[in-house]
Amino acid sequence: MNIFFLTQNTTPIIGQVAWVLGKIMEAIFTVIDFIGIPNIGLAIILFTIVVNLLMMPLTIKQQKFSKLSAKMNPEIQAIQAKYKNKKDNESTMAQNQEIQAVYAKYGVSPTGSCLYLLIQMPILFALYRVIYAIPSYVTKIGDTFRVLADKIISVDNGSFLQNSGVESIASTVSMYGTNMTDGNLQNGIIDVLNKLSSSDMSIISDHYGLASLTYEGELILSNETTRGLLDTYNNFLGLNIGDSPWHLITEAFANGAWLVVVGALAIPVLSAVTQWVNVKLMPQQTSSDNKNDQASTMASSMKTMNMIMPIMSAWFCFTLPSGMGLYWVAGSVVRSIQQVIINRHIDKMDFDEIIQKNSAKSAKKLEKMKENQEKLNAYANMNTRNIQKKANISSGMTEEEKEEAMRKATEYYNSGAAKPGSMMAKANMVRQYNEKNNKSSKENTDKK
Repeated sequence: MNIFFLTQNTTPIIGQVAWVLGKIMEAIFTVIDFIGIPNIGLAIILFTIVVNLLMMPLTIKQQKFSKLSAKMNPEIQAIQAKYKNKKDNESTMAQNQEIQAVYAKYGVSPTGSCLYLLIQMPILFALYRVIYAIPSYVTKIGDTFRVLADKIISVDNGSFLQNSGVESIASTVSMYGTNMTDGNLQNGIIDVLNKLSSSDMSIISDHYGLASLTYEGELILSNETTRGLLDTYNNFLGLNIGDSPWHLITEAFANGAWLVVVGALAIPVLSAVTQWVNVKLMPQQTSSDNKNDQASTMASSMKTMNMIMPIMSAWFCFTLPSGMGLYWVAGSVVRSIQQVIINRHIDKMDFDEIIQKNSAKSAKKLEKMKENQEKLNAYANMNTRNIQKKANISSGMTEEEKEEAMRKATEYYNSGAAKPGSMMAKANMVRQYNEKNNKSSKENTDKK
């Protein structure tokens, strides 16, 4: 049984992080399957909780950094105002030194926020990848799809799947079926099947005769009397999380299933609301009275983004598979609860004490750097004195002593007793080569 699919992400860093997160997702699904609840929706919620808990130390550090930055910014702005109209080299260097001293005082790195984002970004992209391609990371779900893919390949190598004439199927193949032509056919078919809506899957099932296929003795696709494995995996509170809310609402309107309409609408609405609550709980950057300074501009941009994000979240959740919407809702709820806990934890911190400790650390670090510099200077002076001493000794020798020293060095050089591989040994080799060359040249000249 092949555990790893070619459909797993192979992007450097993101691919490796996705592999680790995929193992967490598979472990969660294995546990809930063992206790008789093999449900992807539940697995996504538990997965979101686990990953956010693992990232909590990083989140606390980021919030602590934001709080310290908020306290530090007035001092930075005062220094920038002090050197506002001074563009000469000395003023620029003095400004940078004073700003660095403030950063050291608060124990904050100028690149701290960027560093946290750089750590978080691969994790966020990897999370999205795992949720979006669960069959690639959860072995049992992937093997269930593999049975369907093998049947399709045995019939026509996926020809009908690629040329069904149904616009929605063709669109899915175009977006997710790259591996069908450029990579592994089986994995490409799995990618497409995982993204097909329920109605499109019925069309494919009828053409290829998939309705009777089983995995571990259970039907894979549902019929009129029995719910199949895929519907068992994907059904969450009556909704198929493999379908988008838009598709669910369209079909529910046609069938008069009003509860499904309400449930499908709840996903994008909850996503927007929980995202808004999450934003409100986050520490907000305060803008200064000066509307032209950098801090004020950044605060204004963040405010605009905070207004747009809930709307974008609702739109994405309306058009993407409901599983993605469920992940975003669960993530926002978990982060909101987490943020309340973090806010209470940070509010209890004595930031004045933290600043004092950071100032002491900074002073010790500067003192150590000064000591190291003094040691380097002393070592340099010592080497200079040694060289001078040797020069003095050499200058104090008589002409006879100098000639004797030169004679002994020449004898040692000619003896070839130098250590193999040393500069003296290499010099001997060059000397011997030159002597041999000169001798050959002289013999040739004599013959002529």
